[in-house]
Amino acid sequence: EMLPADPDLPLLHTRNYEVRAFLKEDNVVLIRGAVMDRKPGGLYVPGDDEPLVMHHMIVEIAVSYPTMEIIEASVVFEAHPHTTCTNIVDHYGKLVGLNIARGFTHKVRELFGGPRGCTHTTALLQAMAPVAVQCFWSMQVMKARETGSSPRPPVTTEERQRMNLNTCHVWAEDGVNMARINAG
Repeated sequence: EMLPADPDLPLLHTRNYEVRAFLKEDNVVLIRGAVMDRKPGGLYVPGDDEPLVMHHMIVEIAVSYPTMEIIEASVVFEAHPHTTCTNIVDHYGKLVGLNIARGFTHKVRELFGGPRGCTHTTALLQAMAPVAVQCFWSMQVMKARETGSSPRPPVTTEERQRMNLNTCHVWAEDGVNMARINAG
């Protein structure tokens, strides 16, 4: 488990996200993510000590580098509370062609937010996007090991600045990191 139990408080709900990235081809990464919601054993079904899985959705996307374009996408609902939940699965084909870097979160909300998608799958997609960006360096390290060379930065200083600008407090335009980069 990712979090410790609290012996003084009754558990009501557990949500887990897991995202893994695999090198599929030279410049293609397969990103596989899952979200799972569980209720503790005995809460809904008295006498049944096994946790009850309410939601289990799996998303796979293939991302092409360096364009950061999604070239394949699939969604599978392993567990869901309503028979009609799966009616939205094919709609996620609209992920193909999207850029997973800048603007992705906004586009996902626009395409799949509210009644246009599944809340759980949409939240999972937003957790998956940063993994795609973080694969840049891992790919460079892997290539360097294969060739015996030293890994080169996956992007230029200017690209790194543009990619990270205002993404969090560390990369604030008036923050220490940007000042260091601007100072050379």
